[in-house]
Amino acid sequence: MLATLGIERAVLVQPSVYGTDNTVMLRAMSELGQDRCRAVAVVDDDASDAELERLHEAGVRGVRVNVVDVAEGKGVVPMATLAQLASRVKRYGWHVEFLMHADEFPDLDRQFADFPVDIVLGHLGYMKTDKGIDQAGFQAMLRLMRRGRCWVKLTGPYRISTHPMPHQDTVAYARALLEAAPERVLWGTDWPHVMVKTPMPNDADLADLLLDWVPQTLREQVLVTNPAKLYGFVTR
Repeated sequence: MLATLGIERAVLVQPSVYGTDNTVMLRAMSELGQDRCRAVAVVDDDASDAELERLHEAGVRGVRVNVVDVAEGKGVVPMATLAQLASRVKRYGWHVEFLMHADEFPDLDRQFADFPVDIVLGHLGYMKTDKGIDQAGFQAMLRLMRRGRCWVKLTGPYRISTHPMPHQDTVAYARALLEAAPERVLWGTDWPHVMVKTPMPNDADLADLLLDWVPQTLREQVLVTNPAKLYGFVTR
């Protein structure tokens, strides 16, 4: 898929179905090589220092937390527990990536104002586009971005759009993110599109959405500069 799309580097994100067993992801990272690959892992709250060190050496640069697809605690962020974990991974320069719906957190900027590390949100904030960019949670996310505490990924438009491909209703969201903090916006394929209940999207078509989402003057920043900074790639 990387070769087909012409992508040199990748960031693998541990899917929730594997829980804290990062074995498959680590194997894929090893095959790709650290010059091409970084990852975001899922770890236990009480993961040992030795385990965190092992993951860092393998190329992991963040921890993922899912508060959407869970049996218990749906839509709730266990702040006290996560703050402790974030304090431990801060020395590695890691971040915490959340799968959450921004519209469910109208005080997102206040909630994470003193969080030990940066946070990352996917799917342009992961809220249906018919709620509008003035929605309180989306605006709170933008404020957190402006303060340099939050990154947002341009991924999975089919997860938030109420329109068919090319998901024109997502353009306003992408542009709002870029206007707020272009240095905090990332792009991703969302491949292999897990938990998709609609027709499987074509990755080349999804990549083409960049032409509408991101002005040419910002594409290198979104595609190269920003991810190199967040994930610790060596710039060429």
